[in-house]
Amino acid sequence: MKMKKLCCGIVLLAICIIKPVCAQDEYTRKADSIIAIMTLEEKIGQLNLPAAGDITTGQAASANIAEKIKAGQVGGLFNLKSAEKIRDVQRVAVEESRLKIPLLFGMDVIHGYESVFPIPLGMASSWDMELIEKSARIAAIEASADGINWTFSPMTDISRDPRWGRVSEGNGEDPYLGSQIAKAMVNGYQGDDLSAPNTIMACVKHFALYGAPEAGRDYHTVDMSRHRMYNEYFPPYQAAIDAGVGTVMTAFNEVDGIPASANKWLMTEVLRNQWGFDGFVVTDYTAINEMIDHGIGDLKEVSARALQAGVEMDMVGEGFLTTLPQSLEEGRITQKQIDDACRLILVAKYRLGLFDNPYQYADPERSKKDVYSNENRKVAREIASQTFVLLKNDDQILPLKKQGKIALVGPLGDNKENMTGTWSVAARVDEAISLREGLQNAIGNKAEIVYARGANVVADPALEARISIFGKNTHRDDRPAADMINEALEIAKDADVIIAAMGEAAEMSGEASSMTDITLPENQRDLLKALLKTGKPVIMVLFTGRPLALQWEEDHMPAILNVWFAGSEAGDAIADVLFGDINPSGKLTATFPRNVGQIPIYYNHKNTGRPLSEGEWFQKFRSNYLDVPNTPLYPFGYGLSYTTFEYGDIKLSHTELQGDQTLKASIELKNTGTYDGAEVVQLYIRDVVASVTRPVKELKGFQKINLQAGESRTVTFEITPNDLMFYDYDLEHVWEPGAFEIMIGGNSEELKTGKVDWKK
Repeated sequence: MKMKKLCCGIVLLAICIIKPVCAQDEYTRKADSIIAIMTLEEKIGQLNLPAAGDITTGQAASANIAEKIKAGQVGGLFNLKSAEKIRDVQRVAVEESRLKIPLLFGMDVIHGYESVFPIPLGMASSWDMELIEKSARIAAIEASADGINWTFSPMTDISRDPRWGRVSEGNGEDPYLGSQIAKAMVNGYQGDDLSAPNTIMACVKHFALYGAPEAGRDYHTVDMSRHRMYNEYFPPYQAAIDAGVGTVMTAFNEVDGIPASANKWLMTEVLRNQWGFDGFVVTDYTAINEMIDHGIGDLKEVSARALQAGVEMDMVGEGFLTTLPQSLEEGRITQKQIDDACRLILVAKYRLGLFDNPYQYADPERSKKDVYSNENRKVAREIASQTFVLLKNDDQILPLKKQGKIALVGPLGDNKENMTGTWSVAARVDEAISLREGLQNAIGNKAEIVYARGANVVADPALEARISIFGKNTHRDDRPAADMINEALEIAKDADVIIAAMGEAAEMSGEASSMTDITLPENQRDLLKALLKTGKPVIMVLFTGRPLALQWEEDHMPAILNVWFAGSEAGDAIADVLFGDINPSGKLTATFPRNVGQIPIYYNHKNTGRPLSEGEWFQKFRSNYLDVPNTPLYPFGYGLSYTTFEYGDIKLSHTELQGDQTLKASIELKNTGTYDGAEVVQLYIRDVVASVTRPVKELKGFQKINLQAGESRTVTFEITPNDLMFYDYDLEHVWEPGAFEIMIGGNSEELKTGKVDWKK
């Protein structure tokens, strides 16, 4: 009998060797071997992702969550920080639970861990994929040393409405650029080997369309055509999937009348069937429970619908944990759906190497060496300096000389807590470098820095209280506004130059931080008006997490340097640029409107049947405004330098092509100024005639070119039919023959153009 069984085993093994298609993925087979011995409660437990709660070092066994971990009712935790705490909790899972299944540990590592980089909108402005990937790599090294093995990043939501606070967390308005950044971030976090102890699993979010809420109000309704979804909003999510991202997070909004977390078309048809995603889907914070308020059912109903749609893990809400057993008994869901969800989570844990070594991501010794190291902070400073966008620089007022007396004025001039920006949950905010500190570090004893606050961030104390949260104190001054302005004027009267540190506080953008007024707060503008009356040169250093409406500032300020929120090394990086040690090279990835009435405004819009004639400000019975031009204040791709660049005319390798031929488009770029500098050369294409309406132009390539003063270089782009593809009316991914305009330049408005006819 034993021999017979052995022979059967050999035969089965031989069959599997001859037909590899019969063999399951190694991790899937291992996961199935565990599922076979799991109880229903343990399977559903793997689908449960609570927040860490009250766990402290050495108290994991007595924490409120511990009993659930021991009972196998927890698949992972998030927002627990430090290698020691995570080791304590992991020990409970792998030593005190029945099946000893390790936990996932997640955190919102959005733009760095303790060494914080610029906010994502700022990082995108570098247009440097190598630096962006490097920032994610460093974040992964730091977070993994501290026990984190999963990050809820990158956020790839396209947004064209700066009223929406979470525009700060994204990469701007363009699907092509957003796709390149999505790939870079996933590669940086996950590396080549997800089981390596210094990589972490990424989570692309928020699927889908979260960046397009009505009225720019967070969590609000999203409604758009599928044609727009596929052509304009889906590409960055798909790019992350193509890059191998391990997990996907659902959005809070509805899509086609169904909340994303219950939307089977999104989670199964698009994500898995069309794009081939093989990881697991996690909801955003209590997103399942919130579908009750959307109006599609009670907790049992919405939990069942989420599982049926293709959601595997429930963040915080515990709808799965508390209702799925009854739904299974009633036949609303199937055992297979539970098993399939559980399998994907177990497979992710295998891929991370957690079954081989549950503690590999919690190494106190590595944490001491790798987290917030001098080297990482140095890189954070270098990267930050590449993200700043010089918006205006009349009469080359910048760069400044390290001499004389410099007056630093403004509510963000000496505020280190706000330098890291929103979603910097692991940051040492009280150790960040303020602008005042950075300036002092830069000049040493070569010049004198004098400082006055000059104004509060906003005049309204109630509003300021709402934004002074998460340890990011705005240090409100209760003196009368006039007294603060007079103090600023007093310290500025003997200064040679004034640096005005203005803009938003860190938490004026980010989640639940939507704004209807995106102009500079009036009390800050009053301070600027007073400073300008001194007759001294005033440079505005702008802190912001969103595009602002800066028409007054553009009209009156001689120089504006947009520094976003630059991270833990902000002050030193800003000083590097202000004093010319580094030449600014950032370019906008989101359009700056003239006023809020232009929103939504973005470069890759479509024509109407009555477009405004080129070069015209206003024409009656054309698509325009009575009061302001259609054009933005600062267009997509815009950014100045301390030097100047001159573009020659476009040279095309062909004026007619056929099929899969390659077109080469070249342009001569010359640094005509006196400083070495970098220019982001941008390629745009317009499909002139198509079966559906097409944008007036679309970004299809870019190169960041470093040139010494006086140096010239030919910049060449190769264009193939892949660059001409779009989703047609039937949502088929196609390219159509015809005329195309090829445009190259330094921003989306100042372009040199060539034309080509491309046949099938």
